[in-house]
Amino acid sequence: MKSLKILTLNPGSTSTKIAVYSGELVLISETIKHQSEELDQFDTIFDQMELRKHTILECLSAANIEIDSLDMVIGRGGLLKPISSGIYEVNEDMLYDLVHGDLQHASNLGASIAHEIAKTSTKGIKAYIADPVVVDEMSEIAKLTGHPNFKRRSIFHALNHKAVARHYAGITKKPYDQMNLIIAHMGGGVSVGAHQNGKVVDVNQALDGEGPVSPERSGSLPAGDLIRAAFSGKYSEAEMLKMVVGHGGMVAYLGTNDAYKIEQLAEKGDESAIQFYELMAYQVSKEIGSLATIFAGSVDAIILTGGLAKSDYLVDKIKARVSFLSKVEVFPGEDEMYALAMNGIWLNQGILQLQTYKGRGEKESVNG
Repeated sequence: MKSLKILTLNPGSTSTKIAVYSGELVLISETIKHQSEELDQFDTIFDQMELRKHTILECLSAANIEIDSLDMVIGRGGLLKPISSGIYEVNEDMLYDLVHGDLQHASNLGASIAHEIAKTSTKGIKAYIADPVVVDEMSEIAKLTGHPNFKRRSIFHALNHKAVARHYAGITKKPYDQMNLIIAHMGGGVSVGAHQNGKVVDVNQALDGEGPVSPERSGSLPAGDLIRAAFSGKYSEAEMLKMVVGHGGMVAYLGTNDAYKIEQLAEKGDESAIQFYELMAYQVSKEIGSLATIFAGSVDAIILTGGLAKSDYLVDKIKARVSFLSKVEVFPGEDEMYALAMNGIWLNQGILQLQTYKGRGEKESVNG
C-alpha cells in the first residue's frame, strides 16, 4: 500500500514549523524563522498569512516537493469554539471563527494556511486540523466552580495529550477508551489531564492561569491577593496578564524561561534554582494526585511528556511523589508535527472518524 504523503504545519508567534511525511517517515522538517521587523508591519495575525504561506511554498520548492505530490495538508488547530477530540476538515465555519474569535494566536493561522495551500493543488487534496487546544471533553461537574459567575474551561495541550495516550495504548495493546490515564504535559505551560475511557474529563486551563507553575506561567494564584493587586493602581490590565502568562513562573523567579540553564544551576547547587525545580515538581505532583481521586485511585498509568520531561532531575522528583499511585511512564518532548501526521494516518486507516466543525454558535457533529 502506498504511504500517505502529508504536509504538516504549525505557525508560532515568531516561526512556522513545517514537515512532510511519507507515512511515518519524515522527508523534510524545517523551522522557518520570522524576523520581528517582518511581522511588525502587520496589524493582525491574519495579515501575516500570505507571507507565511509564501515562505512555506519556497521551502517546499527548495526541497523539490510539489503540492500535487501530497495527499493531504494538516495544520495546527487554533482557538476555535470548544470541540470534541479528533481530526476535522477545514471548512468555512472554521475559517470564520478563527478570524472573528475573541482569542487571537498565531496557531489560528494553521487551518487558513493549510486551506490555501491545498487549494493550489490540481488534484483536489484537502486540508485538516487535529486536536486543537480547545478540545473539550470535561465532565459538567468538573466545569463548575465555587461561584456561578465563573466556569472552568478546557484549553490545554490536546494534540500531544491525545497522541501520547494513543501511542501508549498501542504499546500496551489495550484500547485507549478502556484505560484511566493521568497525563502531565510539561513545557512552557503545564497541563495535567485525567483521561477516562478515552476522554479528558478534567484538566487545568493551561492557557492563562490554572494549575501548576511553569517556565512562563504563574499557574493558580491566591484569588484575593490577585484581585487586590489588580485594583491597587500599581499595574495595568496588560501587566497583570503578563504577570500570569509570559512573565510568571520561572521568568518571575529567575529571570529566564530557559529550563535547561536553570536545571544546570540546580545540579551545581544553586539554591534558587533548586527551590524552583522543587516547586514545579511539588505542584505537578499535587495536580496528579488530585486527579487520581476522579478514578478513586484506579489509575492504569501516569504519563509525563513535553519538553520538561527530558529533565531526569525534574522527572525523578515527580516520580518520588506519585509512584505510589501507579506506574509512571515518560515520553519526553512534544513532536507536534508527527502527531499531526499520525492523525492523518489514523483517519486513512479508519482508526479515527472525520469530524465536521460547526461554528457560529453551532456544535460540532461527526460524519456517519
